[in-house]
Amino acid sequence: MKMKKREKIEKIIGTVAEISGYLYKRKLVPGKSGNVSFRFNDGDVSLVAITPTGFSLKNIEKKDVVLVEMNGNILNGDSNPSSELIMHIKIYENRDDINGIVHTHSPFATGFSLSERRLERLEGFGEITNMYYPVVDYSAPGSRKLAEETSKIMETENVVILKNHGVVACGSDLDEAALLAEFIEEVAKTQFVGGLLSLK
Repeated sequence: MKMKKREKIEKIIGTVAEISGYLYKRKLVPGKSGNVSFRFNDGDVSLVAITPTGFSLKNIEKKDVVLVEMNGNILNGDSNPSSELIMHIKIYENRDDINGIVHTHSPFATGFSLSERRLERLEGFGEITNMYYPVVDYSAPGSRKLAEETSKIMETENVVILKNHGVVACGSDLDEAALLAEFIEEVAKTQFVGGLLSLK
């Protein structure tokens, strides 16, 4: 039984490392930016596997992934969890249906976050219920204020643009969250090109 439990955790940790590398290859998390987490149940307890702070997601290995309890207590390893841990935990606390979160600094979507232009929703990833993706006003990265304001919007959304910062996307699993983050970057590219072509 203990072997099956260990295999399950190893698989989850492996998924976090794999998705981290995927996001880096897709140029969504340049440098040492971005973070990835996966929420799962260990018996009656919910745990979060999250990328460490100060690492490029390009180089994340299974041994680097940090396991934490929902109260933030670290369970393994020598690395510290992402500085955005509070934000991930707050989103999970508010959404039972969410088990994967990615925070990216993808260049086109982040470019929109630096401007006054809103990012319009396009078809291709679920039903369109309103015209624009929501935006959270700027707060310092890793701050409780950013965590609380982002998680509040995420009560009814699966993606949010962080003003002057980047993108947070979530899904029923980590693959879904990564696909959504990738889709948002493609939406931003499309609208950027469309804006250039409309210039006279």
